[in-house]
Amino acid sequence: MPQNVPSFDELMEATQRSAVHLEMRDQYAVGDEADDFNAWLSTGRRDTDPNSEYWAPWVDLISRVVARGVVVRRARVVSEPVTDYIRYEHASTGVNVMAGEQVRWLPRPRAVDLMLPGADLWIFDGTRVLFNHFTGIGEWADPGKELRTEPSIVKQCSDAFEAVWERAVPHETYEIH
Repeated sequence: MPQNVPSFDELMEATQRSAVHLEMRDQYAVGDEADDFNAWLSTGRRDTDPNSEYWAPWVDLISRVVARGVVVRRARVVSEPVTDYIRYEHASTGVNVMAGEQVRWLPRPRAVDLMLPGADLWIFDGTRVLFNHFTGIGEWADPGKELRTEPSIVKQCSDAFEAVWERAVPHETYEIH
């Protein structure tokens, strides 16, 4: 079903109260971070400079919306032991937190009795769900994004996110295994 989905920045800029992100994959292979991930694999060093070319657009966006009073939360459901990709994400999550996001991690065994959506997603103001579709190897699928506004879908996704959030460990205390 073809859609004219607003850009992520447009959705975030229009958000008034809350934006929540549920991530459930152990590996992503999206092009905009491939070079950074490969550099981290080679060196063990992660770009954590919020002013870097890599991070500045995200930090600016999140800082702006948080300054307007929007609460931004991210929950990651992860397998343990974690993949290299999750180690890579964990190594830079401090930048997300510095920008104003609240981040939590939920080990997958603690999520087995939760009914979770079949795709990663963002929920904006509890009224719009942006599903992110990926291929099996973690690249963007075609189409990669799907925006849904049906109240039943928004409620299911919101309930799933809140269940994960309630059980998840804050970034500051989550230890990589």
